[in-house]
Amino acid sequence: MTSFPQKAETTKGERPPRPLVLLTGASRGLGLAVAQHLIRLNRFNLVLTARSESLPRFLKAGIKQGPHLWLRALDVTSPRQRHELIEEVENYFQRVDVLINNAGMMTRAVAEHVLEPDTLLQMGVNYHAPMELSRLVLPGMRARRWGRIVNISSVGGMMAMPTMSVYSASKFALEGASEALSYEVRPWNVYVTLVQPGFINSGGLQQIGYTERSRAALQDPLSPYHEHYTYMSSFIATIMKRVHSTPQSVARKVIRVIDSPNPSVRVAGTFDAFLFSALRRLLPRDLYHAVLYRTLPGINNWGRRS
Repeated sequence: MTSFPQKAETTKGERPPRPLVLLTGASRGLGLAVAQHLIRLNRFNLVLTARSESLPRFLKAGIKQGPHLWLRALDVTSPRQRHELIEEVENYFQRVDVLINNAGMMTRAVAEHVLEPDTLLQMGVNYHAPMELSRLVLPGMRARRWGRIVNISSVGGMMAMPTMSVYSASKFALEGASEALSYEVRPWNVYVTLVQPGFINSGGLQQIGYTERSRAALQDPLSPYHEHYTYMSSFIATIMKRVHSTPQSVARKVIRVIDSPNPSVRVAGTFDAFLFSALRRLLPRDLYHAVLYRTLPGINNWGRRS
């Protein structure tokens, strides 16, 4: 096991000189970009996690264990693995100063194509796991009267889009719980922040999952929901290729949250996240929903099949 160097205790309520950061889902996408930024800064002790089958990606990215870096396998949906990881880190290093809940999944499906197991898996990864990991590290943060919890949310956590109902449900849940948590732990100088990325120019589209029924509908031109999937897929793919936001640009915002002495509860990760947030605040509710509905791609062709 690679060890961290021992360090002196810090005064309660003070930012430690080299905070320990625990980052989930760190082997690709935004998680990898955040990890690479943290490594380059060389002022954090890092515990980077990914599912066991994803650990080889670290080596491909040139990331190896060292004096200030641990690589650990973690299935965030496993209660046993969550407990064992936090116990290992806190037993050795006596602290987790910053928790970045980045691990997540996106399921593309209309509500009619989501069965209970699909819902439980999506909610387990995007909502339940971040809150459970937060619960495990909070006693130590409260005792030291300093901590940062960064939950990677999404534009889908402030506005729902068709074919993404269960994904939005998981992010809406994360948003609500994180906001409540931010009020609860602020008295101990523990800050909870939701970083909300929107569209990112990356390979993230390839990581989108489908339920058994949604994949069948996508492939079947006679499905009543076929147009929902084809138009939305093409629309999202086009936008992701055109936007300027990248995993690296969002990662820099995550770093700024960690470094801020008084971070906001919500931080827009991309320009479109800022734009959609402004529209939601400024437009009357009925007009907001009407505008979004009329601007859905190919909406006039939806629902033509029985």
